[in-house]
Amino acid sequence: MQNHVAKFSRVGFILSAAGAAVGLGNIWKFPYITGVYGGGAFVMVYLVTILLIGVSLLIAEMLMGKRGGADAVSNFQTEAPKGSSWAWTKAGYLFVIGLIIMTFYSVVIGWIFYYLYVAVTGLPTSQKEAEDVFNALYSNAPYLQMALHTLSVVIVGVVLVRGVKNGIEKVNVVLIPMLILILLGLMFYSMGYDSFGKALSFMFNPDFSKLSGEAIIRAVGHSFFTLSIGIGSIMAYAASLPKHTNIFQAGLWVAFLDTFIALLAGVVIFSFLFQFGGEPAKGPGLVFMSLPVIFSQLGGIGIVIALLFFLGLAFAGLTSAISLVEPTVMYLERRWSFSKGGAVFWSSLLYFAVGILVILSISDGFKESFTIGGKPLFDALEFAVDSFLMPLGGILIALFVGFAMKRDIVEGELLGHMGNTVFKIWYFSIRFIAPLAVLFLAYNALKM
Repeated sequence: MQNHVAKFSRVGFILSAAGAAVGLGNIWKFPYITGVYGGGAFVMVYLVTILLIGVSLLIAEMLMGKRGGADAVSNFQTEAPKGSSWAWTKAGYLFVIGLIIMTFYSVVIGWIFYYLYVAVTGLPTSQKEAEDVFNALYSNAPYLQMALHTLSVVIVGVVLVRGVKNGIEKVNVVLIPMLILILLGLMFYSMGYDSFGKALSFMFNPDFSKLSGEAIIRAVGHSFFTLSIGIGSIMAYAASLPKHTNIFQAGLWVAFLDTFIALLAGVVIFSFLFQFGGEPAKGPGLVFMSLPVIFSQLGGIGIVIALLFFLGLAFAGLTSAISLVEPTVMYLERRWSFSKGGAVFWSSLLYFAVGILVILSISDGFKESFTIGGKPLFDALEFAVDSFLMPLGGILIALFVGFAMKRDIVEGELLGHMGNTVFKIWYFSIRFIAPLAVLFLAYNALKM
């Protein structure tokens, strides 16, 4: 069946896989956790673990997708040695967690759509006003959030129905370069500020006195999760790779683009913050409550900058969202013979319906009825994904490639592209360093 499936071009795959990796975590989460945990030292730990752990797992997931050429469940079963316990395992079912993520991720994309509207109709001019604007949306506008959530679901569904070449690849080939151009444009604009040098120093001049144990855990954790490893997205995309693709080189490009965009977003955001006296350790409200006030102080150009910034954020969110749904669509198509339209419809309906409950869980008047363990459904799902499901997916990929797949098969795919020394380092990392690091993250996430 693999021979009849549309294939990515090399550039199309790299940009699509980068689109899967580049999401709200790069432009929303990375800058604010960098601010909270002190800047340069945090960034250094993040970069080291991207290289040692993130890239190792990224290449392993690409290897499984390219070798198997199918959905995650099939890949675990067909690539396992005959007679091994992996041959009948249902481990691949873990990769429907992309839909679980989408139940709240799509809601956040809806917030971004709303802030495009705010940028045009009137940016908040004070911190109090900014907080009121966000809280009015977050807690008091469930039906508006549902409408915006619906818009997100429809956009993602339309792209997925068009398939790999005409949908996923075409969108990413346009949106990822546009995202980079928007961020570069904002960076060049911010270079005119005195604060630009301060932003660079904050991001890249490490002060290890600020590096706490919790900061290290968050840096390692974000370096792992930013690449969208362990949820089947990269595996699904790699299933449509041409046979002779150099996945080592492709993995490095994806990691580079993902990291470059995160660092670029950080420099842009901190340049604006420092220029106008903003607080880098503001936390999750940095993008939705601090930056709009700063943009409003710039007058007419501030509206343009706000539009470009939130447009870039929307691009990042949508490219990632597409990749979160694709593994389930592929599974329904290939294992259950759904049509493309049917697979997209039922996948979308599932996360759309739960997303409605997620919205109600944070809305005044409804929230008491939609809690799990005292947490709003929104927070409970996010915690489950970050603390259990993604780490479990990452460990399974590492153990499968490191121990279940025959070494000569792995060498045949990678040795000619990596060279012997790099391969040995990577193979040791995927067998021992990566699984232990992910277990460490999961354990500490439960303690935090």
